[in-house]
Amino acid sequence: MTAHGALHVVASALHALTAIVWVGGMFFAYMIARPSLGAFDPPGPAKFWRRALARFFAWVWAAVVVLPVSGFIHAVYGHGGFGAAGLHVHMMAGIGAVMIALFVYLYFVPFKAFTRAVDAETWDAARAPLATIRHLVAVNLVLGLVTSAIGASGRYWG
Repeated sequence: MTAHGALHVVASALHALTAIVWVGGMFFAYMIARPSLGAFDPPGPAKFWRRALARFFAWVWAAVVVLPVSGFIHAVYGHGGFGAAGLHVHMMAGIGAVMIALFVYLYFVPFKAFTRAVDAETWDAARAPLATIRHLVAVNLVLGLVTSAIGASGRYWG
């Protein structure tokens, strides 16, 4: 195997694993943890989300770096560049850019406001930014699932 071939294999594996971590984390947060925390009295859920999101977002920041870099390497060495890549590669890149932009906004605006409110124990002030986070995670979850389906099936489109 050539060095470029090995780089392509490693980039492809990192790309898939990183996407699984990001999309799987959102799925768990939105579909499992969020409904389960409804049974607890405030401020328990807010304290949980403060800690859990801080830990999860560290992984998402890694994904924000790894996914575009590994996707670019995969496009270059697996498809001969973006010009030769199929529609599915362009769709994944475009949707991925939207997902990254939504995450960056989510992190620096509502998550920072939520963090300040929880740290100050102003529970009423934490509600609105947490609701915004929930909505943005829902959007990114749908985008991530669609992108995953495109990635898994796109090479078979013809």
